[in-house]
Amino acid sequence: MSYKNEPIALAKLMGGNLAPNIFGNVFFYDVPGGTEVYTEVWGLPLYQPADKNNQPISPFGFHVHEYGICETIDPNNPFESAGGHYNPYNEPHGNHAGDFPVLFSNNGYARMSFFTDKFKPEDVIGKSVIIHQNPDDYRSQPAGNSGKRMACGVIYKLC
Repeated sequence: MSYKNEPIALAKLMGGNLAPNIFGNVFFYDVPGGTEVYTEVWGLPLYQPADKNNQPISPFGFHVHEYGICETIDPNNPFESAGGHYNPYNEPHGNHAGDFPVLFSNNGYARMSFFTDKFKPEDVIGKSVIIHQNPDDYRSQPAGNSGKRMACGVIYKLC
């Protein structure tokens, strides 16, 4: 392992048409036994409680997705080009390698760091990171009912 406090990979998050003010970074560090993921995001929508017809806005679902494509073909469903959650071991939802903890916004800002043993940084280069509108329930199959995709960033290798 070459853990030297230098990230191996980075995704630069940019909001889509549903949340154009979102921007931020997700860094992937190679650490013993897995990956340290560090993210910092600005411009997240403010919290809106659930009502009879809608899920809450925030906390936000946060995942690695299969493809490193952040295109919007259907403005009502942005970033569908990124595919489903990164799931190389065909696990049920809640245990996908790409399932991350939800992001909690503080007046539009979120910062989080966590460890995962489900992949190494090199495994996710060329994939994408997505921020969803709603919290992930970690139960619904195949992908957690976390709502529309608000921001996307392709994961690339740092020199």
